[in-house]
Amino acid sequence: MVEARGKEAVLAAVDEYAQEIKALARNIGEHPELGFQEYKAAKWLGSALQDAGFEVSYGTAGMETAFHAQLGEGSPKIALLCEYDALPELGHACGHNLIGAASVGAALALAKCITEITGTLVVLGAPAEETGGGKVKLVEAGVFQTIDAAMMFHPSAVNLLRSSSNALDAYEFVFKGKAAHAAAAPEEGVNALDGVIQLFNGINALRQHLKDDVRIHGIISEGGTAPNVVPERAVARFYFRAASRAYLDEVRERILQAARGAALMTGTAVEWRQFELSNDNLISNSALARAFGANLELLGVTDVQEYEATGGSSDMGNVSHVVPAIHPYLSVGEKLVSHTPEFAQACLSPQGLEVAVVAARALALTAYDLFTDEGLLREAKAEHSQALA
Repeated sequence: MVEARGKEAVLAAVDEYAQEIKALARNIGEHPELGFQEYKAAKWLGSALQDAGFEVSYGTAGMETAFHAQLGEGSPKIALLCEYDALPELGHACGHNLIGAASVGAALALAKCITEITGTLVVLGAPAEETGGGKVKLVEAGVFQTIDAAMMFHPSAVNLLRSSSNALDAYEFVFKGKAAHAAAAPEEGVNALDGVIQLFNGINALRQHLKDDVRIHGIISEGGTAPNVVPERAVARFYFRAASRAYLDEVRERILQAARGAALMTGTAVEWRQFELSNDNLISNSALARAFGANLELLGVTDVQEYEATGGSSDMGNVSHVVPAIHPYLSVGEKLVSHTPEFAQACLSPQGLEVAVVAARALALTAYDLFTDEGLLREAKAEHSQALA
């Protein structure tokens, strides 16, 4: 349990760190770094924690820009997660500058107001959410095996306690044929591009027999060099998504069968590989979400939606299959769409920076609840076990 002066002390501590939270969010936002290249962001966040007494180490799970910060000892062990990677050309158009600053701000506040900790507060720096799957690597390295619950927030156009996110697999298919002059000796060639086209046709035929939540989208990244040369090599990349990992595994096997069939039809050879780490679907914990929602209400945040299904994917899904987890959203402006220049601007605006402070308050209060209310953690764990059954 935690000896503290109550939630008022937590909120007062966040207020003391409000300008530092905004400065962290602004600095990261103004210096965008792509996945696995977030050296400045990781150092800024880690240094702030180190200055507050956390034990900080870098290079977690073999990732140079990941970090692990810890304060206290024993159980429960509550983790706050940071993201801080940017998008190519767009910068922080997904608002990860706010995410990292909010989680660190919550941790700084808890460290300041808690006088005795018999539990452990952990802050995890997870790089490369956009395409690199930093949290997947943390999960695979066993970082969450001793964690009791994990939390983060994400900026959005709405306030939302719980959402879904789809399981995702990313596959590249390489078809190999035989080059020939397309006019003088076409009979000597084997067209690798035909294999790719038949794969698309097979997937399109498959769509009508899949559940409505499945999404399959692909591109042809290599399709030949000149119209008068039979393509010797052709490459396609696909994302496969579904509402559950179990069903996506079934869909993936059917697509691989389509790839084998496309190669057989066209006389080509086909190979495939995963070009990104897989995401699992998000299991958003209702017990934790209710606690987060109650704390938002305490803060005066209104117009909060309970649940909304989304079509995207996140490596937070992988975390949620290991520990009870939440990934709530807070609005940085109505009618905004992420991954746009307008969203990036909103996440650097005064309103956006203030949202990072609000998120820090809500995260800190919810972590405080987990440290002081054994029943909440028991409920969250029981729900998590049932969801995985």
